[in-house]
Amino acid sequence: MVTSDVVCLRPEDDFLDIGVTPPEGLSIRYMGPQDSDLQQHLATARALLIPAVGPKLPAALFAGSRIRLVQVTGAGIDRMDVDAMKTMGIAIANVPGGSSAAIAEYAVSSALTLLRKTFWADGELRKGDYVNARRRMLAEYLNGLEGLTVGVVGLGVIGMTVAQTFHALGSKIVYHDPAPRDPEAVSQLSAVAMPLHALLASADIVTLHVPLLPSTESLIGDRELGEMKDGAILINAARGGIVDEAALVRHLINGHLGGAAVDVYSTEPPRPDNPLLSSAQEVGRRLLLTPHIAGVTRQSWVHLFRSAWQNVEQFLLHDEPPANRVV
Repeated sequence: MVTSDVVCLRPEDDFLDIGVTPPEGLSIRYMGPQDSDLQQHLATARALLIPAVGPKLPAALFAGSRIRLVQVTGAGIDRMDVDAMKTMGIAIANVPGGSSAAIAEYAVSSALTLLRKTFWADGELRKGDYVNARRRMLAEYLNGLEGLTVGVVGLGVIGMTVAQTFHALGSKIVYHDPAPRDPEAVSQLSAVAMPLHALLASADIVTLHVPLLPSTESLIGDRELGEMKDGAILINAARGGIVDEAALVRHLINGHLGGAAVDVYSTEPPRPDNPLLSSAQEVGRRLLLTPHIAGVTRQSWVHLFRSAWQNVEQFLLHDEPPANRVV
């Protein structure tokens, strides 16, 4: 078997199609997570490069391997068994903030789509109901973002960019995060720290930007959704599992929430019986669903891919500690 320096679980064309050339000084094998000989190649390679989104990689894959670095082409590391990696002495590095601008664009555009009912209006006009649609939209005095309160849950690199973008459009920012990454930036936004229950009760828009951890799993359940303001909007572009999907659907159906934008799911792809899909007709166009794409733009991919490969190159060819090591 031909050995490689790096095993990459992305197709090479993912990089070449957007003009990113992997390091020429490294031998790279491109594989899929289900390839039957993946473990054999991990046994001889020194680094593994993976997308942030995909099936979990069991610790057994790395037993007896030479892997010393797992590089993620994104921020999330929930595909990995972190405790096992620590035990085996395998570093995990990510690319924090590479998708920040893209996710901020998603959060703002989703909020405006739901606030101004453009998604709903499109459906009404396609049915030929221009007059009644316009009459209803005028009668409701639909909100823009200026003066609304946006609650940001998780004020790391991504959450801060989201907060700054809403603030630039005139929104007031409240946040829930015991240790925001950049206190000075928080001060510049005049952002107000709040316990989660207080944030939910006061925000017109709640946007989630926390990793999936034991402490954040089911963070937003039926009780928390019930604490949100009548007509409020929820945006989840973080990770599936943070929001109770069935409870979210109930609060949309009963009219308590004004809308929701969901980019991530408890299982991906979501199963047909996922309540967000199976109840989509009943919820109507107050529910905006996207396929885990919030952070994906050409610009974000260029940054993520270049940064990831540069880190692998520096680690393997120049014997430098990996940047952005999280484990």
